[in-house]
Amino acid sequence: MFGLGVPELLIILVIGLVVFGAGKLPEVGRAFGKSIREFKEASTEDPKMIDVTEKDKEAKNG
Repeated sequence: MFGLGVPELLIILVIGLVVFGAGKLPEVGRAFGKSIREFKEASTEDPKMIDVTEKDKEAKNG
């Protein structure tokens, strides 16, 4: 997983605890997980729904 071992993950966890505090850390993790989930869903959607190109502008301008 990205070349991170247990010691590195523990250091990241300790830094997170210091920066955000124990009460806020689960909320930050939940928001991070939700962001990743939404990104994955958006990247697997139909490309036609996401594609906004000059074709639409040309069709409107005639």
